[in-house]
Amino acid sequence: MLGYRVPYLRYPNISVYILNDQSTKSNTIGCLIIDDDPFIQDLLMDKLQQYFPEIKVLGKAMDGKQGLAKIASLDPDLVFLDVEMSDMTGFEMLSQLNTIGFKIIFITSYKHYAIKAIRFNALDYLLKPFDLEELKNAVKRYKETESPSTNLVLHNLKAQNAKDQTMILRTQQGELYIPLKDIVSIQGERNYSYINLVKDKKELVSKTLRSLEDLLEEKGFFRCHKSFIVSKNHIVSVRRSSIILSDMTEIPISRRKQDQFKKWQEE
Repeated sequence: MLGYRVPYLRYPNISVYILNDQSTKSNTIGCLIIDDDPFIQDLLMDKLQQYFPEIKVLGKAMDGKQGLAKIASLDPDLVFLDVEMSDMTGFEMLSQLNTIGFKIIFITSYKHYAIKAIRFNALDYLLKPFDLEELKNAVKRYKETESPSTNLVLHNLKAQNAKDQTMILRTQQGELYIPLKDIVSIQGERNYSYINLVKDKKELVSKTLRSLEDLLEEKGFFRCHKSFIVSKNHIVSVRRSSIILSDMTEIPISRRKQDQFKKWQEE
């Protein structure tokens, strides 16, 4: 369990160890498994009991309704949560909570639509069928990575309009929170991207333009050129082969993208 030492102010020679993990009750990680597939439940429980003595499975739930009840009664540190359940999605279940006092590892199928939402909120996930190595990596990330603001994740899940959401990106310095309404354009440069914001602000992130396009393409953003993504909310005018944005920059539209861009504008 992660933590750090600080001097006890009354007695400078004594240090107090402060835990970063959400649970300070013990070194044991209490977890809850919420999945409507008994096979996945048993597989996950067997692997956790066999290879992760620090993790205690507090209980299991077959659907979102049971999951909400178990979360309230068991107070887990970690929840393995199925994205698609019989009565509701994992996101719908989370949106019914007032606060999220635990970390989440989603369980989902390959290429499921929810993977974009999971990545957008900087959350973690396992792809079915997962193996031991993937589970070990997920648990390692759980221990080493700070969770994004739970209030912000809930806000994103409940937001009716995409422009009211905030993108969460993991960086070497920690979590980076960028409101979508503040993004004017994004310029890619190999494995890095410059996110151009309102008020002449700019963020450099170690994300490819393709990965950011994947997160934002259904949220009012369009890749108009191999090097640029633009926000519909910040388009001032459109010329024959370029776009003028609210920061008065002119962004080119590639020839092969011009028809797609016109259709996107009309949506």
